[in-house]
Amino acid sequence: MGIVKISDELHDEVREASTVMSRSINAQAEFWMKVGRLAEENPTMTFIEIIAAERQRVKAREYQGK
Repeated sequence: MGIVKISDELHDEVREASTVMSRSINAQAEFWMKVGRLAEENPTMTFIEIIAAERQRVKAREYQGK
C-alpha cells in the first residue's frame, strides 16, 4: 500500500463522489483508478460495458471458488 498525492481540487471531487456513492474516500479513489485503467486497456468499451465485464469476471471467480 502506498500514498498517492492528488490535488486539493481532485480530493474534494473524490470526497463528494464518495458521499454520493456511499463509499469511503479511499474506496472511491480506488474505484476511479480501476475504471480508468480498464478504460485505457479497453478503449472501445463504454463505462457500462466495463462494469458488466467486471461483474462477469467476479461471478466467474466466485463460481470457480477463488
